Amino acid sequence: MPQQQTPLILLGGASGSGKSYLAQLFGKPHLELDNFYRELAEHTPESPLPQTPYGEVDWDHRGTWNCDKAVDGIIELLETGQTQVPNYSISTSSYDGTRPVELNGGPLVAEGIFVSEVLAPLRTLGVPVQAYYIDVSPVLTALRRFVRDVKERRKPIGFLLKRGYALFRADQQIRATHLQAGFVPMKKKSIRALLANPAR
Repeated sequence: MPQQQTPLILLGGASGSGKSYLAQLFGKPHLELDNFYRELAEHTPESPLPQTPYGEVDWDHRGTWNCDKAVDGIIELLETGQTQVPNYSISTSSYDGTRPVELNGGPLVAEGIFVSEVLAPLRTLGVPVQAYYIDVSPVLTALRRFVRDVKERRKPIGFLLKRGYALFRADQQIRATHLQAGFVPMKKKSIRALLANPAR
Protein backbone atom coordinates (compact mmCIF):
# COMPACT_ATOMS: atom_id res chain seq x y z
CA MET A 1 0.00 0.00 0.00
CA PRO A 2 1.29 3.54 -0.80
CA GLN A 3 2.50 5.77 2.03
CA GLN A 4 -0.51 6.93 3.98
CA GLN A 5 -0.95 10.65 4.62
CA THR A 6 -4.47 10.71 6.05
CA PRO A 7 -4.79 9.61 9.71
CA LEU A 8 -7.10 6.61 10.07
CA ILE A 9 -8.90 6.32 13.40
CA LEU A 10 -11.24 3.48 14.36
CA LEU A 11 -13.83 4.13 17.07
CA GLY A 12 -15.30 1.19 18.94
CA GLY A 13 -17.96 1.08 21.61
CA ALA A 14 -21.29 -0.45 22.49
CA SER A 15 -24.29 0.57 20.42
CA GLY A 16 -25.38 3.95 21.82
CA SER A 17 -21.98 4.89 23.28
CA GLY A 18 -21.54 7.92 21.03
CA LYS A 19 -19.33 6.54 18.24
CA SER A 20 -21.36 8.10 15.43
CA TYR A 21 -21.63 11.46 17.19
CA LEU A 22 -17.87 11.78 17.66
CA ALA A 23 -17.05 10.47 14.19
CA GLN A 24 -19.50 12.84 12.54
CA LEU A 25 -18.19 15.76 14.57
CA PHE A 26 -14.50 15.21 13.85
CA GLY A 27 -14.23 12.86 10.87
CA LYS A 28 -13.19 14.29 7.53
CA PRO A 29 -14.84 12.10 6.50
CA HIS A 30 -16.92 9.95 8.87
CA LEU A 31 -17.20 6.42 7.50
CA GLU A 32 -20.22 4.52 8.85
CA LEU A 33 -19.24 0.86 8.75
CA ASP A 34 -22.76 -0.24 9.70
CA ASN A 35 -23.66 0.45 6.06
CA PHE A 36 -21.82 -2.75 5.20
CA TYR A 37 -24.45 -4.92 6.89
CA ARG A 38 -25.81 -7.79 4.85
CA GLU A 39 -29.36 -7.50 3.51
CA LEU A 40 -32.30 -9.39 4.95
CA ALA A 41 -32.84 -10.82 1.46
CA GLU A 42 -29.66 -12.86 2.01
CA HIS A 43 -31.43 -14.74 4.83
CA THR A 44 -32.68 -17.88 3.08
CA PRO A 45 -33.36 -21.47 4.19
CA GLU A 46 -30.34 -22.55 2.16
CA SER A 47 -28.04 -19.88 3.60
CA PRO A 48 -29.53 -18.45 6.82
CA LEU A 49 -28.09 -15.49 8.66
CA PRO A 50 -27.30 -15.94 12.38
CA GLN A 51 -30.39 -15.86 14.59
CA THR A 52 -31.16 -14.93 18.20
CA PRO A 53 -32.61 -17.42 20.73
CA TYR A 54 -35.97 -15.69 20.19
CA GLY A 55 -36.03 -16.42 16.45
CA GLU A 56 -35.01 -13.06 14.93
CA VAL A 57 -32.01 -12.39 12.71
CA ASP A 58 -29.19 -11.53 15.12
CA TRP A 59 -27.94 -8.19 13.78
CA ASP A 60 -25.42 -8.08 16.63
CA HIS A 61 -23.63 -11.16 15.24
CA ARG A 62 -20.63 -10.48 13.01
CA GLY A 63 -22.00 -12.98 10.50
CA THR A 64 -24.64 -10.42 9.50
CA TRP A 65 -21.94 -7.94 8.44
CA ASN A 66 -19.54 -7.93 5.47
CA CYS A 67 -16.04 -7.34 6.81
CA ASP A 68 -14.26 -7.83 3.47
CA LYS A 69 -16.29 -5.11 1.75
CA ALA A 70 -15.75 -2.74 4.67
CA VAL A 71 -11.96 -3.23 4.53
CA ASP A 72 -11.99 -2.81 0.74
CA GLY A 73 -13.92 0.45 1.15
CA ILE A 74 -11.43 1.83 3.68
CA ILE A 75 -8.45 0.90 1.50
CA GLU A 76 -10.00 2.40 -1.63
CA LEU A 77 -10.81 5.61 0.25
CA LEU A 78 -7.23 5.94 1.53
CA GLU A 79 -5.63 5.07 -1.82
CA THR A 80 -7.87 7.01 -4.21
CA GLY A 81 -9.56 9.60 -2.00
CA GLN A 82 -13.05 8.27 -2.59
CA THR A 83 -15.25 5.17 -2.42
CA GLN A 84 -18.88 4.13 -2.81
CA VAL A 85 -20.74 3.10 0.35
CA PRO A 86 -24.10 1.28 0.36
CA ASN A 87 -27.17 3.20 1.53
CA TYR A 88 -28.29 0.74 4.20
CA SER A 89 -31.69 1.07 5.85
CA ILE A 90 -31.71 -0.37 9.36
CA SER A 91 -35.53 -0.38 9.49
CA THR A 92 -35.84 -2.52 6.33
CA SER A 93 -32.43 -4.26 6.52
CA SER A 94 -31.82 -3.54 2.84
CA TYR A 95 -29.82 -1.37 0.43
CA ASP A 96 -31.11 1.56 -1.56
CA GLY A 97 -28.25 2.30 -3.93
CA THR A 98 -24.89 3.75 -2.92
CA ARG A 99 -23.40 7.14 -2.09
CA PRO A 100 -19.90 8.57 -2.52
CA VAL A 101 -17.60 9.21 0.43
CA GLU A 102 -14.53 11.38 -0.16
CA LEU A 103 -11.50 12.35 1.89
CA ASN A 104 -11.70 15.92 3.12
CA GLY A 105 -8.36 16.59 4.75
CA GLY A 106 -8.64 13.95 7.43
CA PRO A 107 -8.77 12.37 9.84
CA LEU A 108 -10.74 9.48 8.39
CA VAL A 109 -12.82 8.27 11.35
CA ALA A 110 -14.51 4.90 10.86
CA GLU A 111 -16.96 3.44 13.36
CA GLY A 112 -19.57 0.76 13.67
CA ILE A 113 -20.78 -2.14 15.76
CA PHE A 114 -18.24 -4.50 14.16
CA VAL A 115 -15.33 -2.09 13.78
CA SER A 116 -13.16 -4.44 15.86
CA GLU A 117 -13.26 -6.89 12.92
CA VAL A 118 -11.37 -4.58 10.54
CA LEU A 119 -8.37 -3.75 12.74
CA ALA A 120 -6.41 -6.97 12.18
CA PRO A 121 -6.92 -7.05 8.38
CA LEU A 122 -5.87 -3.41 8.08
CA ARG A 123 -2.71 -3.92 10.13
CA THR A 124 -1.91 -7.07 8.15
CA LEU A 125 -2.04 -4.92 5.02
CA GLY A 126 0.34 -2.46 6.63
CA VAL A 127 -2.15 0.34 7.14
CA PRO A 128 -1.22 2.75 9.99
CA VAL A 129 -4.28 2.93 12.21
CA GLN A 130 -5.26 4.19 15.67
CA ALA A 131 -8.07 2.31 17.45
CA TYR A 132 -9.94 3.48 20.55
CA TYR A 133 -12.81 2.05 22.58
CA ILE A 134 -15.26 4.51 24.18
CA ASP A 135 -15.60 3.66 27.87
CA VAL A 136 -19.03 4.72 29.15
CA SER A 137 -21.59 3.51 31.69
CA PRO A 138 -23.56 0.47 30.43
CA VAL A 139 -26.76 1.87 31.96
CA LEU A 140 -26.38 5.27 30.29
CA THR A 141 -25.49 3.58 27.00
CA ALA A 142 -28.61 1.38 27.18
CA LEU A 143 -30.87 4.37 27.80
CA ARG A 144 -29.35 6.40 24.98
CA ARG A 145 -29.56 3.43 22.62
CA PHE A 146 -33.24 2.81 23.33
CA VAL A 147 -34.21 6.48 22.96
CA ARG A 148 -32.27 6.73 19.68
CA ASP A 149 -33.67 3.53 18.21
CA VAL A 150 -37.27 4.44 19.06
CA LYS A 151 -36.84 7.97 17.71
CA GLU A 152 -35.38 6.67 14.45
CA ARG A 153 -37.95 3.81 14.25
CA ARG A 154 -35.17 1.35 13.61
CA LYS A 155 -37.12 -1.77 14.59
CA PRO A 156 -40.41 -2.69 16.36
CA ILE A 157 -40.49 -1.79 20.08
CA GLY A 158 -40.63 -5.43 21.17
CA PHE A 159 -37.50 -6.24 19.21
CA LEU A 160 -35.70 -3.16 20.60
CA LEU A 161 -36.50 -4.15 24.19
CA LYS A 162 -35.22 -7.69 23.75
CA ARG A 163 -32.14 -6.54 21.86
CA GLY A 164 -31.46 -3.77 24.37
CA TYR A 165 -31.55 -6.17 27.31
CA ALA A 166 -29.26 -8.61 25.49
CA LEU A 167 -26.78 -5.84 24.69
CA PHE A 168 -26.85 -4.57 28.28
CA ARG A 169 -25.93 -8.02 29.55
CA ALA A 170 -23.21 -8.34 26.90
CA ASP A 171 -21.61 -4.95 27.55
CA GLN A 172 -18.47 -6.26 29.26
CA GLN A 173 -17.99 -8.93 26.62
CA ILE A 174 -18.28 -6.31 23.85
CA ARG A 175 -15.62 -4.25 25.60
CA ALA A 176 -13.37 -7.29 26.04
CA THR A 177 -13.71 -8.19 22.36
CA HIS A 178 -12.48 -4.75 21.30
CA LEU A 179 -9.60 -4.72 23.77
CA GLN A 180 -8.51 -8.19 22.68
CA ALA A 181 -8.55 -6.96 19.08
CA GLY A 182 -6.17 -4.14 20.01
CA PHE A 183 -8.39 -1.17 20.84
CA VAL A 184 -7.28 1.21 23.58
CA PRO A 185 -10.02 2.01 26.16
CA MET A 186 -10.55 5.71 26.77
CA LYS A 187 -13.17 8.02 28.27
CA LYS A 188 -15.28 9.96 25.79
CA LYS A 189 -13.84 13.30 26.91
CA SER A 190 -10.30 12.11 26.20
CA ILE A 191 -11.25 10.68 22.80
CA ARG A 192 -12.94 13.96 21.92
CA ALA A 193 -9.73 15.85 22.71
CA LEU A 194 -7.66 13.38 20.71
CA LEU A 195 -9.93 13.64 17.66
CA ALA A 196 -9.73 17.41 17.78
CA ASN A 197 -5.93 17.12 17.34
CA PRO A 198 -5.19 13.81 15.56
CA ALA A 199 -1.59 12.66 15.21
CA ARG A 200 -0.32 12.42 11.67
